[in-house]
Amino acid sequence: CLMAPLTGYRRWFDGATLLRANSWMLMTGSLGMLASTLPVQWLMPLTGWRPLFWILAVMILLAMAAIAWVVPRWPRDAVPTSTAPRTVSPPSTSYAEVWRSRYFRKMSPLAFFNYGGMVAMQTLWAGPWMIRVAGYTPLEAATGLFSINATMLVTFWSWGMVNPRMAQRGWHATRLIAWGVPISLVVLAVNILAGAATGWLGWALFCLTSSTLGLAQPAVGMTFRAALAGRALSAFNLVMFAGVFVMQWGLGLAVDAFRAAGLAEVASFQAAMAVFLCCCIVSYGYFLSVKVDNPS
Repeated sequence: CLMAPLTGYRRWFDGATLLRANSWMLMTGSLGMLASTLPVQWLMPLTGWRPLFWILAVMILLAMAAIAWVVPRWPRDAVPTSTAPRTVSPPSTSYAEVWRSRYFRKMSPLAFFNYGGMVAMQTLWAGPWMIRVAGYTPLEAATGLFSINATMLVTFWSWGMVNPRMAQRGWHATRLIAWGVPISLVVLAVNILAGAATGWLGWALFCLTSSTLGLAQPAVGMTFRAALAGRALSAFNLVMFAGVFVMQWGLGLAVDAFRAAGLAEVASFQAAMAVFLCCCIVSYGYFLSVKVDNPS
């Protein structure tokens, strides 16, 4: 989400720096997810849930204070002053131009289903799969989630290091996504077919191969002029997080529906994930069908 205000400072950040900044922010998010796995499992017997949430609330307040203290103020020439001529109309705050963008519409289904589904697996459904399908103990599942998030931390750090060089050689975000998404779909299909044999490693590989979708955020921001970049990224984040919510909730509904239809627990998880896979395939097909001239 922090990519939205960051693009307001495009006078200070070139494209390569924005790509690195996006990867480092995703890496920081993975670090937070890492802290919510084994450390929480270790602290639970000592503190219980309520003190853990109080600690989290205090840390969020400290983060807010740090952002308010460290983040540069908005450039003075970006803020209208009272001395501006009355004939100058205020800047538009509409999202209409963002929604009309073919490139934004090209990326939106991937953001909703594929990216949102990957985050839903990373943050919620990998744990229940490991416990209810693969037969992990809670401690083993927490260790597996720790390993998945450690994998993503290293993956996003690596993208930040190599992506600017790849972009200079013609491997821009759109091309990387076009090649990377089919690999993630194959990994997802293998995980579903393997059923109880799929543990943390299978889901780590799925998240890793889906990581190219994280490159869509700076690509969308750089598609628009500076005045619209923040709005474009806010809209993209809205689509993506709506997808996270729908996939987190929808997978649970699908598992319960298939259980009610008479499937065993493992089969119900497999069927729900198969529906998720079909949605991802359709969104990737739409991504390929929309032709735009965008080098991002």
